[in-house]
Amino acid sequence: MAKRSSKINRIRTFALSLVFIGIIVMYGGIFFRGSPIVMSIFMILGVLLVLASTAIYFWIGMISTKTVQVTCPNCQKVTKILGRVDMCMYCNEPLTLDKNLEGKEFKASYNRKRID
Repeated sequence: MAKRSSKINRIRTFALSLVFIGIIVMYGGIFFRGSPIVMSIFMILGVLLVLASTAIYFWIGMISTKTVQVTCPNCQKVTKILGRVDMCMYCNEPLTLDKNLEGKEFKASYNRKRID
């Protein structure tokens, strides 16, 4: 079973990984010092990845301000719900505000408009 986490935390983790990937790509450009064009391509690509990460962090920050805050029934901490179903940011308890989904097994597909 895959480790589940809240949507906001997954998006933040993806953005953080883009930062590290961008730095590694820029560092890879050092191995092409003999060819300024190839080195420049690596540096520009790395900077673009870091900028994409910045855009994602901004986007998730804006979304995070509009989420519903609830108290988790399991750990009693205030957490945010994004969509119809989400996980507690602290204890990974499945959460929903939809009365029709209470008691059902957690499925990420419940957030889609058309459930498969």
